[in-house]
Amino acid sequence: MATMEAPPRLQVRLHEGAFKNETFVDFSKEDNVRKMRSAIGKVRGQLGREYDLIVGGKRVKTSDKIRSINPAKPSEVVAVHQKCGKEHVEPAVQAALSAFTHWSRSSAEERASLLFRVADVMRERKLEFMAWLVFEVSKNWFEADADISETIDFCEFYGREALRFAKAEPPVQLPGERDTLAYIPLGVGAVIPPWNFASAIMAGMTLASIVSGNTVVLKPSSDSPTIAAKFVELLEECGMPDGVVNFCPGGGASFGDALVAHPKVRYIAFTGSREVGLHINQTAAQQQPGQLWIKRTILEMGGKDAIIVDADADIDSAVEGVASSAFGFQGQKCSACSRAIVDERVYDKFLEKLRSRAERITVGDPAMNPGMAAVINEGSMNDILRYIEIGKKEGRLIIGGARDTSAGDGYFIQPTVIADIAAKSTLEQEEIFGPVLVVIKSRNFDHALEIANDTEFGLTGAVYSSSREKLDRAVREFHVGNLYLNRKCTGAMVGAHPFGGFNMSGTDSKSGGPDYLYLFTQAKSVGEKIG
Repeated sequence: MATMEAPPRLQVRLHEGAFKNETFVDFSKEDNVRKMRSAIGKVRGQLGREYDLIVGGKRVKTSDKIRSINPAKPSEVVAVHQKCGKEHVEPAVQAALSAFTHWSRSSAEERASLLFRVADVMRERKLEFMAWLVFEVSKNWFEADADISETIDFCEFYGREALRFAKAEPPVQLPGERDTLAYIPLGVGAVIPPWNFASAIMAGMTLASIVSGNTVVLKPSSDSPTIAAKFVELLEECGMPDGVVNFCPGGGASFGDALVAHPKVRYIAFTGSREVGLHINQTAAQQQPGQLWIKRTILEMGGKDAIIVDADADIDSAVEGVASSAFGFQGQKCSACSRAIVDERVYDKFLEKLRSRAERITVGDPAMNPGMAAVINEGSMNDILRYIEIGKKEGRLIIGGARDTSAGDGYFIQPTVIADIAAKSTLEQEEIFGPVLVVIKSRNFDHALEIANDTEFGLTGAVYSSSREKLDRAVREFHVGNLYLNRKCTGAMVGAHPFGGFNMSGTDSKSGGPDYLYLFTQAKSVGEKIG
């Protein structure tokens, strides 16, 4: 591929002031409800469009296609996308390599300015971006708002972080020397995001890559390529040079594997299942002919998250936190509460209140903003229903337990609570990724901690207790990357809750935190003799 001409320098327009999290939309105001309905109507009018690959700024079509469908209305096609195969890996990587020559030499100010412009435009079109999430991944309005707000937060936070990194200095200046420290980009990165935070995680890994001076081959999930396509269009609109992000939907076993193995790919940023994450890690560890580096893997791989409810807890608060964490976005969050570990002294009271709370959850078309919408696809729905049937044998069904056919022909499942589940059983150990909560009885706080930690995962967790001593013990002994006290275990906020887990939950990448950009850079130390 011919070498690209150097792109024009981006106009630098930096934001001043400290980082602040994006404000959520107040849907108690009728004007905001009206605007959201209008955005949904606007996006509905754009459904069914075909999107091209974007490689080096050029639009490319393929013979194979990916059809993105609305999980709440499977007959409704959200969009048609091109499908990359192994033959598309080389052109995509070469386009990113060519762009890296120039992008890596751009200033931190230029790169941060791009992110700030993206934040500005996304903020102006926030409801429209939210509406795409409603159609493509079946998020209700509140979940869609959280996803797009986090995307804007990543733009603002990583832009400021890049400027901070650019001012790094070594801790010691030797007499007679000028000592400097620079965090330089790695090269071409493969960004492989999930469908569940189809905007925030996809954009977060991409933005961290490019603001650090890297270039990207972006392979979005086949369940949510349209949201990624809209994001890449926005990057282009805001002045991103050709080839800095190459939009390449494709299959994991064909395009994805070949991309991870390519000798010129320097790192892989991935969020998804444990099985796929471990496969990527193994593939990346094998040196390929012509590969000059040890590939870096940035992996977030899910969880089996627990909330401990102690006997001295505020039960009403605990019930609300557990229900919100378990059933928000149909339980399809790596941070979702899938295990409630409840002290035997308040167990029955907790279950009674939890049943009442779960009964109030509405299920339906996300365009109408119900409490829960559809799970992502038919395969996922069937897998979740299989786990529920196992749970009915292993424990006691409290509520739910079936597909919800009252909401239409989409992939709807009733919010499901199964009590009396034993530690080490199938439902207590395996990640279900759906609206299924198991409740486990503990003898005391020691026993609760033992159960909580007895899993291969270690992502999020929470403890409800009025005891300062027990809360402090949890801080020391509850082995998760993100621990919450007397609040739900979902809803990590950029800056306040750097996100990433231990053990088989991944490499503890801590997205949205002050360490994250280190993963996308390498430190170069220079000592120059003077005088």
